[in-house]
Amino acid sequence: VQLQASGGGLVQVGGSLRLSCAASGRIFSINVMGWYRQAPGKQRELVATISSGSSTNYQDSVKGRFTISRDNAKNTVYLQMNSLKPEDTAVYYCNVQDRAGNYWGQGTLVTVSS
Repeated sequence: VQLQASGGGLVQVGGSLRLSCAASGRIFSINVMGWYRQAPGKQRELVATISSGSSTNYQDSVKGRFTISRDNAKNTVYLQMNSLKPEDTAVYYCNVQDRAGNYWGQGTLVTVSS
């Protein structure tokens, strides 16, 4: 399974970005899709996940600002990020879990400038 993430970039405080991650290859019934992030000098942390039944889970710091969604027909997960803050600066990684395994994308850099 290959994951191709896109949508990162440089944005000012208060701005918005939309991340996308498309899964391709030998996929067996995707269960959970999610986004994680890793800031410089910090451990990777969960941002948001969405189940096959569209139940969502968010890190407290992004609740009300970020929205995760998925398109099952396209095997794609999205992360709409609004009201961005400097502390949101990180490399964002998508994650997909299916019956065969757990897969990670290559990461896309989000930089929020103040």
